Amino acid sequence: MKRTGFVRKPGKAYVVLSRGTPMKRSGPIKSRRKRPTVTEGSKFIDACRGEECYLRVPGICCSIGWAHQSVVDCHSNQSRHGKAGARKADNVYTVPGCSPCHAWIDQNRVGTPRQEKYDVWDRAYERWEPVRAEKMGLPLLEAA
Repeated sequence: MKRTGFVRKPGKAYVVLSRGTPMKRSGPIKSRRKRPTVTEGSKFIDACRGEECYLRVPGICCSIGWAHQSVVDCHSNQSRHGKAGARKADNVYTVPGCSPCHAWIDQNRVGTPRQEKYDVWDRAYERWEPVRAEKMGLPLLEAA
């Protein structure tokens, strides 16, 4: 800094960065968004247990009209529900689905267009949301 013409401001503490040297915090710690805990999210996942498949993909579903042991919670794959990269959608956006339907939604082995999968999931969520709200004692979420 001797040759540059920049002048140090008086009263500022400067720290030489090297391994093991602590740095001073420049400001207060910012508060972070509260994330749901594991138990809060597991309530939505537990609600899917013992249900029939709501995805009901024609020619693929193995659980139409009865609860099958392969029924699991299927998270939305849409970014508007919080899905991004390796992050799953929020647990609020889960639907019970059998294993073959879940694989059809998540993996593209058949070459189905993405929009068709979104439509199947959205129809399933419309049917599941009132059932889940009654089962859990929750108010229905308003569509944005």
